[in-house]
Amino acid sequence: MKDIELLLENAPGSLALLGETLGQNGISLEGGGVFYYEQKAIAHFLVNEPERAKSLLEEVQTNVVKINEVIIQKLRQDVPGQLGAFCRRMALAGINILVQYSDHANQLILVVDNLEKGKQVSDEWMKEWWG
Repeated sequence: MKDIELLLENAPGSLALLGETLGQNGISLEGGGVFYYEQKAIAHFLVNEPERAKSLLEEVQTNVVKINEVIIQKLRQDVPGQLGAFCRRMALAGINILVQYSDHANQLILVVDNLEKGKQVSDEWMKEWWG
């Protein structure tokens, strides 16, 4: 899965068009969100077929900014402070988290500025917390 980054108009129907276009073509949004600011909105969604999603959305004049590789991180939901501890670990490794949201399985989805280093931190975290 990958993150598709979009720039939407701040207008009624923008998100509906995105959801309808992908849904009618069998592409499910597995997590993500939209954040509006003034006349535009930045959206990030997790999809299984990012290149196909990009093509379909461009056909309906939706501005696809880029497709991002992601880190999918499982956190212990029963342990308070997991998000802060994991993000601190990334920060100490010099990794900047550019985007963060959750998927439908309550996993953390991250777009980071250094994917290889971020995956290394994630792998170490998984070994520590999940064995």
